[in-house]
Amino acid sequence: MIGSHFAHTTREKGWPTFGIARNSASSRIAASPDPDIFRVDILDRDALESVFAEVKPDFVVHMAAQAFNSISWKTEDSTHLNNYQGTVNVLRASQRFAPDAKVIIACSSAEYGNIKPADCPLQEERFLQPITPYGVSKAATECLGYQYFINFGLNVFLPRLFIHVGTGHPPATAIQNFARQLALIAKGRLEPVVRVGNLESARDFIDVRDGVAAMMMLLEKGKPGEPINICTGTAYKISDILERLIRISGLDIKVETEETLFRPSDEPLLLGDNIKLKTIGWEQKYTIDQTLQAVYEDWLSRI
Repeated sequence: MIGSHFAHTTREKGWPTFGIARNSASSRIAASPDPDIFRVDILDRDALESVFAEVKPDFVVHMAAQAFNSISWKTEDSTHLNNYQGTVNVLRASQRFAPDAKVIIACSSAEYGNIKPADCPLQEERFLQPITPYGVSKAATECLGYQYFINFGLNVFLPRLFIHVGTGHPPATAIQNFARQLALIAKGRLEPVVRVGNLESARDFIDVRDGVAAMMMLLEKGKPGEPINICTGTAYKISDILERLIRISGLDIKVETEETLFRPSDEPLLLGDNIKLKTIGWEQKYTIDQTLQAVYEDWLSRI
């Protein structure tokens, strides 16, 4: 999702923009017959390096990953392989064929890990204690980026992404799952029951359009090798998010808890400090309700 929104933004600026996607990629832009999208898996080092050798990019935006905490519990091996080895391959290709490029790699708020509400808002200097396979893989990803910055002088930027929300996303997160269920109900495809997991946790959600704008600003004004939170500084309980989506849908809904939607561990609060981000000039543009409205309408159009 974030890569697609990045591509939309850079193309709007008139920048020649090339993409890498696996043949199985299902996002709208990745699945389109776009001649500037190379059908390559980042785990295929030779194929990846051939793309870098051809394009010689000025900017590299590395968003490819197994990107979900929840899924990582069931796909631990592929999470570590794609997120760690895939990043090694991207950084090595950048070093060899685009050594002067600015490189963004997607780090994550999941790296903070074992936190209590009293620890929030989370600052970048905090010690990392990831407690999910995904969080561990992203901490390793960030370390790789720092290694290439220190050892090879590669201009690697390290944004720690809090939960990005937007259109074109699979139903692998609470917001997308809720919105999809509501859209199915609105279309008469499901009974008026929304099945949920833990509604008590609270998260710092950021609209993907605001997140991409922040990372574009990071490329212009940020410092390579320095982690920076990409977040709003405001957290919403999942129960509040569900209530807002139901209100947006205008539907009469029953909510039922489903044990399979609970995780082995789930931080009660994940809230970021965005002082560093504001220092480089970023301001939030989209409210949570504008984001949820866009996501719900997107699911209505996709079903």
